[in-house]
Amino acid sequence: MLSPSQETCIPSLGCIHSTPQTTPPSWNCSHSELRPVPQRSGGRLRLCWSPSSCGPGGARPGIKPPELSGQHRKAPKTSAPPQLPDHSSPANQRTAGPMAARKALIILAHEERTSFNYAMKEAAVEALKRKGWEVTVSDLYAMNFNPVISRKDITGKPKDPENFKYPVESVLAYKEGRLSLDIVAEQKKLEAADLVIFQFPLQWFGTPAILKGWFERVLIGEFAYTYAAMYDKGPFRNKKAVLSVTTGGSGSMYSLQGIHGDMNIILWPIQSGILHFCGFQVLEPQLTYSVGHIPADARIQILEGWKKRLENIWDETPLYFVPSSFFDLNFQAGFLMKKEVQEEQKNKKSGLSVGHHLGKPIPADNQIKARE
Repeated sequence: MLSPSQETCIPSLGCIHSTPQTTPPSWNCSHSELRPVPQRSGGRLRLCWSPSSCGPGGARPGIKPPELSGQHRKAPKTSAPPQLPDHSSPANQRTAGPMAARKALIILAHEERTSFNYAMKEAAVEALKRKGWEVTVSDLYAMNFNPVISRKDITGKPKDPENFKYPVESVLAYKEGRLSLDIVAEQKKLEAADLVIFQFPLQWFGTPAILKGWFERVLIGEFAYTYAAMYDKGPFRNKKAVLSVTTGGSGSMYSLQGIHGDMNIILWPIQSGILHFCGFQVLEPQLTYSVGHIPADARIQILEGWKKRLENIWDETPLYFVPSSFFDLNFQAGFLMKKEVQEEQKNKKSGLSVGHHLGKPIPADNQIKARE
């Protein structure tokens, strides 16, 4: 433990007093973050943490500093599973030579540069570059990214202007090269990336609206999915993705007995319904609970743990999702689970996953921990 007179310097946060600043008892903020306030002393810059305002969602006054999750995770000894042959469009393939650097894309969805989310982004950039990765960042708020789908996403004449259907028109525009430039720019970043990190605060038990809009506008049909190529057969199946999420509430609040309910349930729509649906191999989420109530020294530990994890993140085992081969993949059969699979699962004590529980208990931490 550092003495009260010591200070620690870390990238993007400057020099931080090691004496933790406590949260005022009257502070009623949800996705709260302690932000560094610059102060000069003896010619040196120090940053002291102070509360800031934020959106609704979870943290309340009087919550104790939470258990920390994910910052001391060890990389598994097993290597990544063999990659499937890629029959998707050439745009979503990248054939790298033996010496080519891997590429990472970080999508940041937080409006403040002084936030802990921004510090997590900076830590990721530093750690990945140190290991030889090429890193690109999409800071959605700084870019003033438009999250709203509209006819303006498509240039040129619509196929059916009298009965405009966004899914149909956007797919056609993608094929014909008529999507708006901001969408194309993000798609190109995504095409080039091997690893995608989504850094955001949990808001209303989901992603910030600006990130949800990024998903809706960028992950166009034919580019990111088709009914013939989805989930483990999706276009991005040779890419990996990880959520790095901060919360206002403590870890106990998102437990099986917690008032917010099981975090595994909250993560399922994002990790399965968006990322894995498009083919991504989804890695264990990096969860930082009750971020607004963590003292400065603990924050430093989280940042260092995140950087340590990123050193070997490509070798991590992905989360388990039910293989698409377990289902009859056609409209006539309704995309239902095969009868032989259902029979095989009848005597199992738990379901297959959060979404495929089959009326049984959900496998423990299915959306938080990879299978050993």
